[in-house]
Amino acid sequence: MDNRAEVRDFLTTRRAKISPERAGIPTAGQRRVPGLRRSEVAALAGMSVEYYAKLERGQLAGVSPGVLDAIARALQLDDAERAHLLRLAHEADGSNAVARPARRPRQWTVRPSLQWSLDAILSPAILVNNRQDLLAANLLGRAMYSDLYTDAGMAPNFGRFTFLDSAAHRFFPDWNLAADMLVANLRTAAGKDPHDKGLHDLVGELSTRSDDFRRRWGAHNVRIHGTGVKTFHHHVVGDLSLAYESMDLRAEPDLTMTIYAAEPASPTAQALALLASWAATDSAASIQSRQ
Repeated sequence: MDNRAEVRDFLTTRRAKISPERAGIPTAGQRRVPGLRRSEVAALAGMSVEYYAKLERGQLAGVSPGVLDAIARALQLDDAERAHLLRLAHEADGSNAVARPARRPRQWTVRPSLQWSLDAILSPAILVNNRQDLLAANLLGRAMYSDLYTDAGMAPNFGRFTFLDSAAHRFFPDWNLAADMLVANLRTAAGKDPHDKGLHDLVGELSTRSDDFRRRWGAHNVRIHGTGVKTFHHHVVGDLSLAYESMDLRAEPDLTMTIYAAEPASPTAQALALLASWAATDSAASIQSRQ
């Protein structure tokens, strides 16, 4: 990706999101631009308008951490946005190249011990890479995301499912929220490794085929994928409200394991028990059909 264009678009979209009232700036008369003016951001960050304009044009090479921190404060960036800005600055001066993950072979396969670990988890558990490919799952995780397993020749991908498969609108009751989170995850991944060709290709495909994706990608929103609650509507067991915990794997630094759990004795816990029974039956039927 063009680093200067990424910096320019990111800072411009962040500036547009901050109203003068939110920034504590008095307003008078009609404003021609959404959010803050460059001069207002510069004043809040304690720098000249000319210098801030240069940075917003994408020239972050050599900028000190103090300046980046001042911009982050002025634009009221959250933790994910601050980290993204730092990565863009490191990429601009070349220091980010040292921290880039090693290129994974095109045909990656899950280690047996990693699959055993997934299988030992009693709740749904999945393994996803930065491009949101669903690389591995335990039996309950595969059953939960059974809608994604439609093409035996290609790893399921949450981006393609969310934006190109009509089943996603049923599976995600709040589809807009799910779509926003998915794109923010991909944008965050692009900031971590802007030279990931597979990610470039995916973004290009989704931008071409989905107006919803293209609009969200242009918003330059990023996020930290960690913990929370997600809702689903499974075609067999119905509504699910699941807490999730996501963690990076030390041995596989660009992969994330996510484990889902239901509140004990809740309707979702009962639905998961039903899903486990359905998954076991379906798995047994598949084994018999191959014999």
